[in-house]
Amino acid sequence: MPDQSAAAAPTMSPATRDLLARVRMMIPPMLEKFHKGQLGRVGVIGGSEDYTGAPYFSAMASARLGCDMSHVICTPTAATVIKSYSPNLMVHPLMRQSPSPSTATSSSSPDTDPQQIASRITPLLDRLHVLVVGPGLGRDPLMQDTCALVVAAARARGLPLVVDADALLLVQRDPGLVRGYDLAVLTPNVVEFGRLEKALGLDADPAKEGDEGETGRVERLAEKLGGVTVVQKGARDHLSDGKVTATVDLEGGRKRSGGQGDTLTGSIATFLAWRKAYLDGLWEHGGTLEKEELVRLAAVGGSAITRECSRLAFAKRGRSLQASDLTDEVHTAFLNLFGEVDAASESSGSRL
Repeated sequence: MPDQSAAAAPTMSPATRDLLARVRMMIPPMLEKFHKGQLGRVGVIGGSEDYTGAPYFSAMASARLGCDMSHVICTPTAATVIKSYSPNLMVHPLMRQSPSPSTATSSSSPDTDPQQIASRITPLLDRLHVLVVGPGLGRDPLMQDTCALVVAAARARGLPLVVDADALLLVQRDPGLVRGYDLAVLTPNVVEFGRLEKALGLDADPAKEGDEGETGRVERLAEKLGGVTVVQKGARDHLSDGKVTATVDLEGGRKRSGGQGDTLTGSIATFLAWRKAYLDGLWEHGGTLEKEELVRLAAVGGSAITRECSRLAFAKRGRSLQASDLTDEVHTAFLNLFGEVDAASESSGSRL
């Protein structure tokens, strides 16, 4: 039987507690003066005929955590399914997959030209604060080529990016797509992490790992990418931009099911959206945090939320845990880690 008492309270090291206290400073309180959209407009680009769950889990994690508006940009076939999952998401059926051999024609079409497809998507970027790239994207060449163009357009606009799953193939093929972009966060799993290392000429040397310590690999990868923040997931999550490294050691669940990483991407995205609210000075916060640390703190916040969701869900579901169970725990995880963040709580002190 799962241990229900395990869900009582998260345990963490003093270092993680201090990190989360800083993360809490960038969370907007709930104030009456805010209007729709100020506390986060997040877009998730991905979602194809075979993969509809991943973009949904990412977008819903973002919404459950507290972003105001959550968008999914996907193919028409995926859109129909994702709309049936929840009416709370705004779904845009603008992506296209390569036509099958039986339907392909020799003449070019707006639906087979990545430039033309991307041109219909990029105007949406001006409505977003953050773009998550990759959940449910798949490896279809047309989807991949279109996504590369959208990523380039997002970077040109200074839009923060969270890159995951099959979108990491874009970075493997062309590291310049994100290299030097300090508003990008990469969240590879262990296999994807190794592929990125290989693509960048950083094959792991087991003989050196002991000398580098457990954070050496993520630091080298982030440094090679010129300041991109990389999240190395594992028993403890290590996050680095090549200059500063943080570790989140909150206990997580012991079940690894597909889709859990999508809670991470959506959660990081919401914290990145709150970064904008913080920098815009939407509430009186005293400016204690440095601009340079906000992306890293957003990644720390997303990691902590995901690990706590996993712990809570595993305590209830045990080995039957599924990705949707993490989605159900997002708000409770937030309260466990940060407490209520509103005008009243600000005057009485932090939960941490």
